[in-house]
Amino acid sequence: MNLRPLLGITAAFAAIITPATANTATEIALVTGGGAASLPLLLQCVPYARTVSGVQIYGDAWTWWKQAEGKYARGDQPKVGAVMAFKPYGKMQLGHVAAVSRIIDSRTVLVRHANWSLINGSRGQIEDNVKAIDVSPNNDWSKVRVWFAPLQGLGDTAWPVHGFIYGKRSLQDIGEGRLTAKARTAKQETDRNRTAFAKDRAFAKDRAFAKDRAFANDPIGAIIAGSLKR
Repeated sequence: MNLRPLLGITAAFAAIITPATANTATEIALVTGGGAASLPLLLQCVPYARTVSGVQIYGDAWTWWKQAEGKYARGDQPKVGAVMAFKPYGKMQLGHVAAVSRIIDSRTVLVRHANWSLINGSRGQIEDNVKAIDVSPNNDWSKVRVWFAPLQGLGDTAWPVHGFIYGKRSLQDIGEGRLTAKARTAKQETDRNRTAFAKDRAFAKDRAFAKDRAFANDPIGAIIAGSLKR
């Protein structure tokens, strides 16, 4: 049996697979996200994301998604200024946060973040307007690939993501369009009650006015009505 064609196919297949595998291993080994006590504050992902996005959440990056609940709107689609909240993965044990700076298309955004790529042998670098792409099957941004400077291109690792925390506005400021169905129903009920109350008040006022006019036209009746009340 001639093994040369088979060996050639195997070698070609290895040439396709090995770089991606090596790149993924490099990323997972080098990307730590989160931050480190040895780094200046603004060279860590959390304070940098907070500064450029305005999202006032503190603590490790992996806690941001839960902390945002009830304070900031959250979702699975990117918006400029939103924070992309990464789940812990590999050596990135503290998670990671990055701010969206531009939407390219439904699968591509640019982000601003710190302490992702190792640049010139140093951690804690700031990278502005670098590419991140959605590689999730359902286009829900639950997995992303991110520009990785040592590779001078997108990394091959599919990093897991919680979702997006939307900008500076709290739930109280985002308006009727984003109220939950339950909250919207409660608001509508309140509005109906206010309208009914206003109508009742107007009706009562009209009746009192009519009675006063009747007494004014019938002073003897008013005197009698007053004496009966006593």
